[in-house]
Amino acid sequence: MNPVIALVGRPNVGKSTLFNRLTRTRDALVADVAGLTRDRKYGAGKVGERDYIVVDTGGISGMEVGLDEKMAEQSFQAIEEADVVLFLVDARAGLTPADMMIANHLRTLEKKTYVVVNKIDGLNPDIAVLDFHELGLGELQVIAASHNRGVSLLMELVLEELPSEFDVVEGEEDDKHRGIKISVVGRPNVGKSTLVNRMLGEDRVVVFDQAGTTMDSIYIPYERHGKKYTLIDTAGVRRRKSITQAVEKFSIVKTLQAIQDSNVCVVVIDARDGIVEQDLTMLSFVLNAGRALVIALNKWDGMETEQKDFVKKEIERRLTFADWADMHFISALHGTGVGNLYDSVNEAYDSAHLNMSTSQLTRILEDAVMDHQPPVVGTSRVKLRYAHQGGMNPPIIVVHGNKTNSLPDSYKRYLGNTFRRVLKISGTPIRFEFKSGENPFGDTKEEHIFNRSKRGDRLRQTDSIRKAKHQKIKARKSKMNRKGQS
Repeated sequence: MNPVIALVGRPNVGKSTLFNRLTRTRDALVADVAGLTRDRKYGAGKVGERDYIVVDTGGISGMEVGLDEKMAEQSFQAIEEADVVLFLVDARAGLTPADMMIANHLRTLEKKTYVVVNKIDGLNPDIAVLDFHELGLGELQVIAASHNRGVSLLMELVLEELPSEFDVVEGEEDDKHRGIKISVVGRPNVGKSTLVNRMLGEDRVVVFDQAGTTMDSIYIPYERHGKKYTLIDTAGVRRRKSITQAVEKFSIVKTLQAIQDSNVCVVVIDARDGIVEQDLTMLSFVLNAGRALVIALNKWDGMETEQKDFVKKEIERRLTFADWADMHFISALHGTGVGNLYDSVNEAYDSAHLNMSTSQLTRILEDAVMDHQPPVVGTSRVKLRYAHQGGMNPPIIVVHGNKTNSLPDSYKRYLGNTFRRVLKISGTPIRFEFKSGENPFGDTKEEHIFNRSKRGDRLRQTDSIRKAKHQKIKARKSKMNRKGQS
């Protein structure tokens, strides 16, 4: 299970900036204005092999009324559901009564808390943190989130001190016993629990015609045809503005943790509603987590032919970013097409854990470059030399060359499609890492000018020495000639 890390503090202390650093995205709106973040925002992050979920919250000042009061309630809920709290304070503003109020609240909850002193750029850290020792929440951590200073060290410390239940090794051993973990996710009342029961062949989870029946993520291990699986039934995720109950907010965290914890995600979409914005948000989170994907359009039975054709066209138009994922038109209530999901799940799992040799990947890269050369950047063409595997689940392909930072997105998509077609990878995203090698014999422009000036100085010194010697020899000869004449 992945830990939940909440970012809390006064308005405008840099919580959203740190959120973007931890998730390596720009999902959180950042500006030098207090109060931009109103709802809680969830994102996935990773340090080494450790995954986590980070929650951005609105500021807490202790004097909220109206909308600000609602924002503060969101922040307090985030603290309740978190495993770790990062309490941000502003080094430039110093200690404030609001900081003391938040610290007192955190002390009563007995949450694992780190006081993070932000905005230390341009300041003496030893002096900047003096006031914040008064908070009494342990050792202070100093960062400059806008410049990414100290963020990696902070997260390494946080993840190292997590309880053993979040240990990666234990999770890997658990996978061997539980088989392929399949999370069933989607909006409320799209038929997730009905699909889980149909895939299990028994009424294992409660099904009721009311949105929000499932409130927690339920793990169900079982075997099918001698193969081990674990089905994860999750709570439906609604739009943030529709979420009012505190329990439902906890359920969303559990759903996001289930996605991170699974091997393959089955995203259930209500065919009668078609694809909606919340479905796209859920798909985006699955892809950002790097999980294999199978799409199931439920409640397909009873629809008119014209309606089915319209839904198919809309799906094809709006899901071009996930056209590599298998799509099934099913009826969880009647069982139509449900059995075919297993073929796609197994194929997606195998693709996500595909073992690829360096020679194979390099050969595919050479063939792709031969068919379609990389573009010219400046006065020379981008060169791609070789490729090797950098990880699994999802497959990571590392490509080495020169000027790879200048490679356009269109060419990266071309490489992705080529590797996917040749390797027959289906149902999982592929991630590329491009690395440029430096020429150890190449001088920078400044070094070249400096070396050239040094060579010029040496040449001028040599010429002057040669001229001085020539003049001495000439003077000696003239002196000898004068003596001979006398």
